[in-house]
Order: sequence, then C-alpha cells, then structure tokens
Amino acid sequence: MKAHDGMYIGGRWRPASGPDTIAVVNPADEEVIGHVPAGTAEDVDAAVRAARAAFPGWAATPPAERAALIGALRDVLAARKDEIARTVTAELGSPLPLSQAVHAGVPVLVAGSYAELAASYPFEEKLGNSTVLLEPVGVVGAITPWNYPLHQIVAKVAPALAAGCTVVLKPAEDTPLTAQLFAEAVHEAGLPGGVFNLVTGVGTVAGQALAGHEDVDLVSFTGSTAVGRQIGATAGAAVKRVALELGGKSANVILPGADLARAVNVGVANVMSNSGQTCSAWTRMLVDAERYEEAVSLAATAVAKYVPGERVGPLVNAKQQARVRDYITKGVEEGARLVAGGPEAPGERGYYVSPTVFADVTPDMTIAQEEIFGPVLSILRYEDADDALRIANDTVYGLAGAVWAADDETAAAFARRMDTGQVDINGGRFNPLAPFGGYKQSGVGRELGPHGLSEYLQTKSLQF
Repeated sequence: MKAHDGMYIGGRWRPASGPDTIAVVNPADEEVIGHVPAGTAEDVDAAVRAARAAFPGWAATPPAERAALIGALRDVLAARKDEIARTVTAELGSPLPLSQAVHAGVPVLVAGSYAELAASYPFEEKLGNSTVLLEPVGVVGAITPWNYPLHQIVAKVAPALAAGCTVVLKPAEDTPLTAQLFAEAVHEAGLPGGVFNLVTGVGTVAGQALAGHEDVDLVSFTGSTAVGRQIGATAGAAVKRVALELGGKSANVILPGADLARAVNVGVANVMSNSGQTCSAWTRMLVDAERYEEAVSLAATAVAKYVPGERVGPLVNAKQQARVRDYITKGVEEGARLVAGGPEAPGERGYYVSPTVFADVTPDMTIAQEEIFGPVLSILRYEDADDALRIANDTVYGLAGAVWAADDETAAAFARRMDTGQVDINGGRFNPLAPFGGYKQSGVGRELGPHGLSEYLQTKSLQF
C-alpha cells in the first residue's frame, strides 16, 4: 500500500512537524502494510490556519461552483473505486466484495447527493419582512472512525463543502491510508488549496488539538460515546458547535404476523456485516414468545453461513478482538444460552472473532445493554407489543432499529413509539438523503441529505 510521509495542508503534501509515525496493520494477517506520520498540535495548527485562510473565498464561491467541484470529487472517487476497495480491505480487513459495494460504492453515492444538494439548497428564504440567510459555520474539525473509513469522511466533508465551510480532517489511526486516498482525490478534483486539509495522528494528540483549537468553529465527531462526551465538554467550554454520531444498541423488533424467516435472515446479515463493526447494527433481536425458539433455530442456521475469513473479516485490531471476546465470555457467565460461536478465536492468525448468537438474553444483561461492536447477536423474548416497546427503548442508546410486521402500517405505528433516530420498516432500503443520527446517548445532530447539510450552516436574518 502506498503511504504519504507528510500531511495534506493548503493544497499540497508537506512534511510532518515531528518524526513519529503510525504503523498501519492488516488485521487479517497482522502484517504491517505502511506507515503514516503521527501529527502533532503544530501540524493541526498549520492545517487550521490553512482552512481559515481559505474560508472567505470558499464561502463566497457560488453554490453552483461548489456543486461542480463536489461533483468532480465524486467522479474521481468513482474512477478510483477499485483502488479504494483494495485499500480498505488491506487496512480494515473487510471482505473485498463488501469493500467494493459498501466502503467504496456508498461514498460515491453520498458525494453525488451533495453535489446535487449544493446546487439546489435554499440558502435564502423570505419570512414576512425578513430575509433569512443560511451561511457556512466556518472551519470544521472532522474526526472520523475506522469502521467505515471513507463513508464517514464523505458524510462529513461533502456537506461541509456544500455549505461553504472549510475542513480539517483527522482520520482514525487504524485506517489512515483510505483518508490519504481521499486527499489525493480532492487534489485531483481541483478543489482550492486549504479548503480541505488532512492531518493523520492519534486521537489523544491530533484529535484533542483539533477539537480544542480556538479557530475551529464546529467539531464533527463519529466514534464512541465516551470520547464523544469528552469532545462535547471541550467544545462546550469554548461555546463551539458539535455534531456527534456515537454508539448504538439497536433493536430489531419482529412483531407477530411478520415474515419470520426473512426478518431473522436479514437481521443476522445486518449484525454480521462489516464483522459487526457498525454503530447502527441491530444487535438485539426481539421475538414474541410463541415464535421464539423457531427464530433462534433460524438464526443458528443463518449465522453458520458467515465463515471467518470468507464472509466475515477480522476485527480492526487486537484490542478490539479481545474486547469482543470478553463480552462473549460475559454473556456466558451471566447465563445467556450460546447458540453459535463463542469466545474462542477461530484461528491462530488475524484478529478474528467467531460469529456468535445468544438466546435467552434478558434486558438487564451486559450483552443487551452495552455496545459490543463485533459479530454478536442477542435474541430476547417479549410477551406483547408493549413489552417489546419497553425492551426496545430500555438502553441509553437510540441510533437505529428495525420493525417487521404483517404490513407496513403496523410496523410504522410501532416504529413511531421507538426512541431512536432511524428505523427500517420491513427491510426498507438505504436512502442517502435520509437523516442519520441518534436519540439519547447516541449523539447530537444528523448526517446525510439536507439535514446533514444544515449542521454546517448558521442563521442570519435581515429585517426590511
């Protein structure tokens, strides 16, 4: 894998301020595949100064021109999809078909949606004798995770650019090569220097420096709720805006009358996708008592198809592997019934975890309350619809979920009562324009579509 030994700041690659580097490891074979610089507070400051200098010109650029440049970026990402997919597979470990379809494919779709929105978004409106202006917030500090490295970059950078903001990106240290490819794409697309800047580094150094920088106007962070709290506190001290997309413990509610086989099979696939490293994964499957054992049997059959190293990749690093295996052990210790998988590693090499299904899980168990972030499904029993709703809402999270019923109206009526930001009805398809974000401790703000763009705007009114 190709790796740059500098930072992308002000429209060019420049040397890092310090000598330290970060090793990038392939989690499938534990081999080092490259090194990137470990950015310092000095690097972050240089990037923020470049973004601040570029902001007036970019904010004044007509929306149609911004749209054209975002469209050019989309085209470069589309042309380099194969290279992107191979890079994501190398540093994240996801199976190549998943990298091609999701990790490389979805960001092209999202970038395209913002190319269209930038050209059509109503940045002005009339309200009585007032003209209301929606203006860019300013310099955005974007801190992205490793689980969907390119998607999360595009989901922050594209709307920020569409709004007229400039950006400094600090990607996750586990997947920095994908971020470097994105910086190359930005350069190739012809965006003005300083509009987008990249600083690689660790969160405790570069991430903290970016979140706390006095000249950053908004921090957009995706990651754990624990780190999100820290960033929120840092930003709050400076009265700085934040957008936080955090953890989840989403419920997949299968109501009586639903197509049980389809609901279970899709639910298992949802949890196993990306090795379970998805914040919105439906990790709690809720089934009525009458059909409970049938659902457990269907889940056991379905999960057997997810073979580590084939349909399921490794976890991102050794720490994550150990964490997930500890959760599986905890589930057994607390009395859940192990239907498939277990804490034992499926091989001697690579950070793999056996796809695991638990039955007889109760709402108070650790595996039903805490985000595991691995290929682990918990199946819970409910007595009636009110009991199902109580269980579904009984976590500190509220990011996503699913409801299956005999008809869409019944499912939607249940979904309206769920304390969560996004619910799929009877297998609803992904919509890049739909707002994504959480209730409760799953975050603040929304990503994707017009709601995602509005996060990067501030409001001014002119009275006549």
